[in-house]
Amino acid sequence: MTSKKYAAIDIGSNAIRLLIVNAINSNEGTYYKKTSLVRVPIRLGQDVFMTQRISDLNKERLIAALSAYKNLMFAHGVNDYKACATSAMRDAENSQEILEAIQNDSSIEIEIVTGKQEAEIIYQTHIEEMLDPNQSYLYVDVGGGSTEITFFDGVVATASKSFNIGTIRLLNDLVLDETWADMQAWISKHKINKEMQAIASGGNINRIYKMHQKKTWSPLLFSELLQTKELIESYTYDERLVILNMNPDRADVILPALEIYENVFEWTNIQEIHVPKMGLADGLIRLMHEQGGSIKKV
Repeated sequence: MTSKKYAAIDIGSNAIRLLIVNAINSNEGTYYKKTSLVRVPIRLGQDVFMTQRISDLNKERLIAALSAYKNLMFAHGVNDYKACATSAMRDAENSQEILEAIQNDSSIEIEIVTGKQEAEIIYQTHIEEMLDPNQSYLYVDVGGGSTEITFFDGVVATASKSFNIGTIRLLNDLVLDETWADMQAWISKHKINKEMQAIASGGNINRIYKMHQKKTWSPLLFSELLQTKELIESYTYDERLVILNMNPDRADVILPALEIYENVFEWTNIQEIHVPKMGLADGLIRLMHEQGGSIKKV
């Protein structure tokens, strides 16, 4: 039995995440054991979607966070890592300046991925291993800047697309009716004409799943999601912090996230939702391991 330690950095629109995982090889296959997950709520999307630039303050916060991540990776004995940035960095006019500043400060190299690449990396979590080959699925990942949607017929991905509909964009009223219409039209065109179940990822759906205290892989019902949305709407922002014990950067985006999930599930008549708690960082880890590491040395 052998093991190797990997790290993935996900620079999203709402937060920056560092995931550290031990990949343990055995005769039965590879087992991925999470060692550490660190999340810093630097809301890059708040800057970029309003002004098209990352502010000087958030630039310095981002550099500081990644410097700390570099030290944590060293302290954990990480062998290889990969860092990716998504919607906010894609749209930022000063993204190249930010990347160069990070490189000069901590030597961390960051790849800005397209929406299509983001969906492909998330697919790298091998979500198909969890699927029933006789069942059809909708996979949806909701982030701060974009939503990735993939349809599966059994274990085969039949269509996938990224849409610029995210929680930070909705929070700032930056999603046009036309964008919603484009998403609905694409879903109508590509949805599988069978009864489907959903697989959902993202920090907000993970929080909803936790609120229901579900057992692993036990589905969340669409009716339960709607009831939870109604409950959260009944509380003010301050009450969500105290009564629902939410973090400040979760309490304001959870309703926009639920709006996205509600629309997508209504358009596809989804009744059961699986929440495997996997995302971009998990996909990066598996991608590195399957390529034999050697992405970036710490």
